[in-house]
Amino acid sequence: MDMDIPKGKTREEIRAREKIIKDFYAKWIAENPTKSVWNQSLKAEIKVKQLSYNETHEHAARSYESTMAVFELTDILSKAVKVSSGPKKQGNKNQKSFSRVVVMRYKNIRLVVGYQASQGEYVQYSISAQPMKVEKNKSRPGRDF
Repeated sequence: MDMDIPKGKTREEIRAREKIIKDFYAKWIAENPTKSVWNQSLKAEIKVKQLSYNETHEHAARSYESTMAVFELTDILSKAVKVSSGPKKQGNKNQKSFSRVVVMRYKNIRLVVGYQASQGEYVQYSISAQPMKVEKNKSRPGRDF
């Protein structure tokens, strides 16, 4: 990738990352006319819809790491593993078409997928980079072996 992606938190830098994400999705959709990728963990296609890129560009652009994660979209959609499944957020108008949401993980990337029962489809909702949890050394002092 040969572009300069701003790393800061200023409004201008966030707007620049929003544009980068929008441009990436436009290119991805042109290269993937079905707008879907098979996910082995769900044993189903995950669709990319308008909601997918609207939600992702609005939220992923807030952090450099999440913006970078978007560039792994195909791998994320195909290789993410289901972590949990539950009800949609009450009162969240963007999730109103989902009967439930599935939280998935690929590397340090969190993928939220909504299930639209009326269509029988999984829809990519959001992508965000999550900091890796560092395992604390659980051994007691003087007991390193």
